[in-house]
Amino acid sequence: MNTKTTSTDALNMLFGINYDVLKKNLDGVTHEESLIQPEGGGNCLNWVLGHIVATRDYAIQLLNQAPVWDREIAGVYQRGSDPLHDGSNAQPFEKLVADLERSQNRLVAGLSTVSEPELSAPAADKSAGETVGETLFVLQFHEAYHAGQTGLLRRIAGHEGAIK
Repeated sequence: MNTKTTSTDALNMLFGINYDVLKKNLDGVTHEESLIQPEGGGNCLNWVLGHIVATRDYAIQLLNQAPVWDREIAGVYQRGSDPLHDGSNAQPFEKLVADLERSQNRLVAGLSTVSEPELSAPAADKSAGETVGETLFVLQFHEAYHAGQTGLLRRIAGHEGAIK
């Protein structure tokens, strides 16, 4: 029995945990509820979930998989983009949830085929890590941060906490 955990095993597990947390926190939330803005600043659940999918596209492409979104859709959810006050630029929440699932499938597919030497290769954009693997771990941590926010935004939308 091989008990050695590889980087791909760890990334698969961590992105999988995030995905499970997100599915629980998103369950039962309507599109209208996803647009509720938190008091005092911050972004709504629709924006946070869209930001996760947009950021996953970067990870997916590092794993030689096709992105889920084109640049136009992703641009609405990029860091520094305008908040979704009226929802006119927002993707339907049900589509965001479906696209999250598509992104999970592509992450799993990419992680199943990427090699340790590919993960050790220098990252083209070193803002998140020196290597492709380091960048993926930073992106996973970034996602976990936002996955936690979805639990709070779920409560702001009037739902009970989903993680017991």
